[in-house]
Amino acid sequence: MPKNKWMMGMLSLLAAATLSACNTESGTSEKPADSGSEEHSNHESGHSDMDHSSSGEVPDGLQEAQKPKFEVGSQAIIKTDHMEGMDGAEATIAGAYETTVYAVTYTPATGGEPVKNHKWVIHEELENPGDQPLKPGDEATLAADHMEGMDGAEATIDSAEETTVYMVDFVPANGGEKVTNHKWVTEDELAAK
Repeated sequence: MPKNKWMMGMLSLLAAATLSACNTESGTSEKPADSGSEEHSNHESGHSDMDHSSSGEVPDGLQEAQKPKFEVGSQAIIKTDHMEGMDGAEATIAGAYETTVYAVTYTPATGGEPVKNHKWVIHEELENPGDQPLKPGDEATLAADHMEGMDGAEATIDSAEETTVYMVDFVPANGGEKVTNHKWVTEDELAAK
């Protein structure tokens, strides 16, 4: 009898661990493209498992900003909460570019629930977008790989703004591993240190 109780206890623990590992908000999280990336939780914009770091490679045709408010190599404070630990983190500017930045809603090309109001995708990360900026309500195909299932997904433009975007390095304000070459933060999401 004690052996059966021990076995039932172990099965209960295993079941609880399995269920807790599967418990995520449906429709808003995706598997990270890079298994080494941290998991954060901003489910509204679908960044819960975003691949925060990147190689630093930028799309063809992306123009460096001539006189950005925050120079490459300078430091700034991040004032946005795309994902947990970002707001209030000290960032080092890794790149500054002039472009049109979009918030988009899309259904991952790999399947799953729609990701709403994903911030940010830039004009150069769309397939054949043309020379003119798109407008809210326009549709486009994504050519970005910030998250698994993003590349090749059909998206609707939620907002569009011509601005300077920044690639940044930072350590999350709540601790964790350093994020390098994070794409993207807009100029109004940064403050002077």
